[in-house]
Order: sequence, then structure tokens, then C-alpha cells
Amino acid sequence: MPRAVVAEDEALLREEMVARLREAWPELEVAAACEDGAEAVEAIAEHRPEVAFLDIRMPGLTGLEVAAAAAESSPSTQIVFVTAYDQYAIDAFERGAVDYLLKPLAPDRLAATVKRLKARLASGETGTRALAAIVEQLRSTLPAEAKGPPLAWITASVGKETRLIMVDDVIYLKAEDKYTVVVTAEGEALIRKPIRELLHLLDPAVFKQVHRSTLVNMHAIAGVTRDESGRGTIRLRHRPETLAVSLSYMPLFRNM
Repeated sequence: MPRAVVAEDEALLREEMVARLREAWPELEVAAACEDGAEAVEAIAEHRPEVAFLDIRMPGLTGLEVAAAAAESSPSTQIVFVTAYDQYAIDAFERGAVDYLLKPLAPDRLAATVKRLKARLASGETGTRALAAIVEQLRSTLPAEAKGPPLAWITASVGKETRLIMVDDVIYLKAEDKYTVVVTAEGEALIRKPIRELLHLLDPAVFKQVHRSTLVNMHAIAGVTRDESGRGTIRLRHRPETLAVSLSYMPLFRNM
């Protein structure tokens, strides 16, 4: 039985995608339905599904970044991008063994995609090389997302005191129970907003997820080392501790 991972940050669209897939491909098992890119990266690394349906626009890690990570953690996984931007995407997708679906999902288009995926799975075709080229092209042509400016400061608690912390001073953020720990060169503070919400507010070019529970300021990284198992360790510029990088996130640091 083939398995799939679905990644879409909007709950209603995610539920609709899963329901449509069950209608169009009854024998397909949806191993995970993920609400953000970080969850999708881990689900693909864990389940190694035959297919992954990835929304290009997701908070934190985009569908393109998830696909790039999947090419290393699960190279046999067929990638299907889900997008609302047909004007820039179609040429790139039709050049390689990668498919796409436009929002809102059309039953006939989904049926055609399922037919192509079944044929590729039967032939053993992976399309990994084509995927790498397409991801690079789409990264350079992706339209700017219409949203407000990224978060500039955070109101956090240190004991009984409330402090105003500039986002540029944040070295990393770490989930802890119901709180998020904000770490700067001077120390730690707590906020009640979960990391998943912060992903929507922080500049994705500056703050990257390196673990399910950790976001790091890329400007605060002194270096990244990889051990024999492929996992990474981040050295920070102004903190003595190191940060673990999950194996599934290491492709994001390939060029460092």
C-alpha cells in the first residue's frame, strides 16, 4: 500500500486535500497530514512515503525547503507541489518528473496527477535530479508573499519583570512546555506564544527551524558540524551552549 505525507498550513484546505486524495486514490495511505514545513520534514524522514503533497507557501520551512530536505532523507519520494501561482510554476514543473496541483483542487487535475504518480511508482522513476533543478528555479521566481513586516520586538517575562527584547538580539528560541524560551547574549526570558505561531511572524530568511522545538537566528551561528550519523551541532557566536540539528534539517545547512 503506497503512503503519502500531506503538508498544508490551512486546516480546511488540508482536510479537503486528504478527503480528495482518498476519493481519487483509495489505496493510498495518508501517513501524516502536517500543518507546517517543519512537521513535514520530520514526517517524510520518518515514514519515507512514496508521495509527498507539499504546499509551497508554509510558515517557517516552505514547501521548496521541505522538498530539498526530502531529496536527501527520502530520495525515492515523489513530490507534488500545491500552489496558487500557476503563472510562474507551470513551465518549471512540466520540465521534470515533478507534478503540481493548483488551488482550489480540481478533481480531473487530481485524477491526472494520481495516474502519473502510479506510473512513476510502477517504473521506479524518482526524478530527484529534476527536483533539485526545479526547486532552485522556483526559489528565484517565487512571487513575494503579501504580508506585513516581520516581528521587530518581543515582550517577554524575566521573573516578575517584563522586558522588551529586540528580535535582532534574539540568538535562538526554544519550546518548553507551554512557553517559548527567548535566548539572548544576556540571558533567557519566557513568552507564552508557541513556536508555531512565531513562525508566521519572524523573518524566514533570518530565523530557521533546526529542530522540532528550536528556531535559531542565522546571524548568530558561528559554525555547524556534522557527526558520523549525519546529525549536526551548531556553535553560537555569543552563547557557550550548542544546539542540536535534527538529521532531517541538515540539508538546510549544506552550503555552510
